[in-house]
Amino acid sequence: MDVIRLVGIRETPLSVDEVFGAVGDAGAGGTALFVGTVRDHDHQRPVTRLSYSAHPTAERELRTVMEKVATEFPVRAMAAVHRVGDLEIGDLAVVVAVSCPHRAEAFAACRRLIDDLKSQVPIWKHQLFADGTDEWVGAC
Repeated sequence: MDVIRLVGIRETPLSVDEVFGAVGDAGAGGTALFVGTVRDHDHQRPVTRLSYSAHPTAERELRTVMEKVATEFPVRAMAAVHRVGDLEIGDLAVVVAVSCPHRAEAFAACRRLIDDLKSQVPIWKHQLFADGTDEWVGAC
């Protein structure tokens, strides 16, 4: 069975329950979940909203990242979804989860998954600040 149970780049709101449910596995003793939300500040500047854009290959690249994580840890199941489009403060931007036989492995694999997603998947963040300025961040 493929350990990658859910992968997606979506314009619609994300569901923690969907991602958590996707990684349920009878052989897993630990499940780690990370939820990234839109915060109201960055670099000590008030953020009013932001937008994510993704390259057409982003979902394929996300799957590649997930496959690599699955080779480095004893993953039973994993899921990752990232939002694109306009988001408001408090919206879910990314949800990832990994289940493994033990908690330490689940924590480590989930950390690797979100870190590699942020550094390798071609998704860009456009932040709008309260003072009217904006900023593009190279990868989300």
